Amino acid sequence: MTEKVLVLGAGESGVGAALLAQAKGFEVFVSDFGKISEEHKNELVVAAIPFEEGTHVNAPRKVSIVVKSPGIPDSAPIVQELRSNGAKIYSEIEFAFGYTNAKIIAITGTNGKTTTTKLIHHLLTKAGINAGLAGNIGISFAKEVLNKKHDWYVLEISSFQLDDIEHFKPNIALILNITPDHLDRYGYDIQKYADSKFRIIENMDSEGTFIYGKDDTLTNQQVNKKSIIPHSISFTLDFLKGATLEIPFGDQVYTFDNLPLKGPHNAWNMEAAILTALTVGLSPKQIQEELPSFIGEPHRLQEVALKNDITFINDSKATNVEAALFALQSFDKPIIWIAGGTDKGNDYSPLIQTVKKHVKGLVCLGVDNEKLINTFSEIIPTKETQDTGKAIELALELSDKNDIILLAPACASFDLFKNYMDRGDIFMQEVHKL
Repeated sequence: MTEKVLVLGAGESGVGAALLAQAKGFEVFVSDFGKISEEHKNELVVAAIPFEEGTHVNAPRKVSIVVKSPGIPDSAPIVQELRSNGAKIYSEIEFAFGYTNAKIIAITGTNGKTTTTKLIHHLLTKAGINAGLAGNIGISFAKEVLNKKHDWYVLEISSFQLDDIEHFKPNIALILNITPDHLDRYGYDIQKYADSKFRIIENMDSEGTFIYGKDDTLTNQQVNKKSIIPHSISFTLDFLKGATLEIPFGDQVYTFDNLPLKGPHNAWNMEAAILTALTVGLSPKQIQEELPSFIGEPHRLQEVALKNDITFINDSKATNVEAALFALQSFDKPIIWIAGGTDKGNDYSPLIQTVKKHVKGLVCLGVDNEKLINTFSEIIPTKETQDTGKAIELALELSDKNDIILLAPACASFDLFKNYMDRGDIFMQEVHKL
């Protein structure tokens, strides 16, 4: 009898898991409580994989394996029902891992995951290594495993994906940082969130390598109290010396210059990527040759335009407080800050001193701006709107020549936008209309 696999969620990871499961001989059904995009629907139709949308009514309840979208919480009734029936519930990362012999580099952390993941992939592929790129970055790991043959995979991994692993075992694992984010999924308990991040190394042995940010308070606390089995390498902003990085590795210190990314947080990301490339076996010369050619991530400190001596910066990907803090600390010029969106249990108090030092005005762009206004209105002039064009207008009213207008929301985007990319795109469109 053919074993059944139920895939919950028909986004990129869900459809990828469904296609891989079908190719491995499983009987597959896909169920999405929301609406499935036409692109993903067409993929399922072409593959003759049965599916439903807008309901879970037809989803089989007696299955041994469920592949769950990371966006679906464990509290969802369908998940609780399937778990009570004895189903194994996996993330797509866990499911696809079982069908590849490639070596794995896995990157997690609250901030900087995408930049670091892409930079590692850039350095490896430019050095001639056959490396795939997938994971939380928006590329299905399962599809990559199904359709391509790579020697290495560089995977961006979220805490939600790590919540549903069992055997996933990277060769190299990175934890960049841990700061409050997604606490609504973890009972507003930062320890539970940290434990989720540290699952990335739970199956690793002494042959693996664990790279982590030593300056990050919570990460370092966890390292000091947990039993860490893989070989550990830490990095610190002490490696940043002016415009160069001096990175110790083994018994040598290597200097890297002509760096492609700005800001101390990006120095952090580059250090992690360089240490990873050295661990894989790239020479310092190979890394230095290809480092300057890396192009940064869209919506991450992206310079949009210089208009009337005012610089517009799109950092829509700054969806939490820590990311917004990094953005605000990255400029020497006065900032008009555009922030707001869906609050995820944010505490804005860590931003207060930086706001006092760097910010001359705040425009709140969100449906509910009360917490932002309560925190900052007595410190700087504060305005609010639910329209991006109007937000830019208000920011211009607060600005002078040589200022920076910075979109760094510190919040999720789902109150007014489809996602952070949509928010950033609309911001850039409105700037270009000026």
